[in-house]
Amino acid sequence: MKIRIGHLSTFYHTAILLMAQGRADARLGAEVEWKLMGTGPAIMKSFERRELDLAYIGLPPAIIGISQGINVLCVAGGHVEGTVMAGKSQWSGFPAAKDIRAVLEQFRGRTIGVPGKGSIHDVILKDCIEQMGLQQEIEIKNFPWADLVTEAVVAGEVAAAVGTPALAIAINRFAGGKVLFPASKLWPNNPSYGIVADAEFLQRERVVVEKFLILHEEATAFMRNEPAKAAQIIADFVSVVDKDFVLDTLKVSPKYCARLSDEYIASTMKFVPVLKKLGYIQAEVPEERIFSRDLIDRIHAGADHYSDGIKLI
Repeated sequence: MKIRIGHLSTFYHTAILLMAQGRADARLGAEVEWKLMGTGPAIMKSFERRELDLAYIGLPPAIIGISQGINVLCVAGGHVEGTVMAGKSQWSGFPAAKDIRAVLEQFRGRTIGVPGKGSIHDVILKDCIEQMGLQQEIEIKNFPWADLVTEAVVAGEVAAAVGTPALAIAINRFAGGKVLFPASKLWPNNPSYGIVADAEFLQRERVVVEKFLILHEEATAFMRNEPAKAAQIIADFVSVVDKDFVLDTLKVSPKYCARLSDEYIASTMKFVPVLKKLGYIQAEVPEERIFSRDLIDRIHAGADHYSDGIKLI
């Protein structure tokens, strides 16, 4: 049996740990085919073509796909508050700029870079700009790969960026930049990523999905409880960043857990009317079409661990 799992280059997703540790096939009793994708919307297109069984994805692009008839369900959480605004040090950031309005108003007549249309970062940025009434004054430029957003900041192609914590650390390292507005304040408890399953695969292979979610839960716990070890494993595997880069990224947005907490789900559902307002969906999608909680509730009973953060010695 083969399981096709879509993932992003985002190295703090448990996909990278599971690939690096190399034990997933044996634990699942199946061959895992890991498929690297550029963005969440691209992952949903692969689900539509029936090329994936499971995937790591931010929930807004999953909701967009579900509204278009793609039959998937979110079966686990993974990380919350994974969208950060960053830019070069010339710009004022929080707390000197007291709120998101003060930060955004600096970019009147300028461009902010963000990953692909429909990504969680894109939706959060567009919603913020619309709430501030700055749609006509700030240009948004979407990039097909998150890594390209960093390059655009370094080159001065865009004035600032909204994206992953790793993007913020890259801007700090390569452009002398900084976080302009922290992950915890842009959209509290936002579903940075979860595990999404093809609904037919979930029904047909529930035992295998449950085994995978056990691996995912173990990996999120490892990332929380032994972040330095996790960072070293990730850095060794991806090769393009060092341990300190990974650890700094974990510190910027430290909320990891596999449980679908009430807060995770409530925050996800707040995206539904926003997606409709922005024109990404035509009708609101109910919770039961987005989530299937029974497997992760059995694997991870009790309180979630998002608010625990990571343990640093």
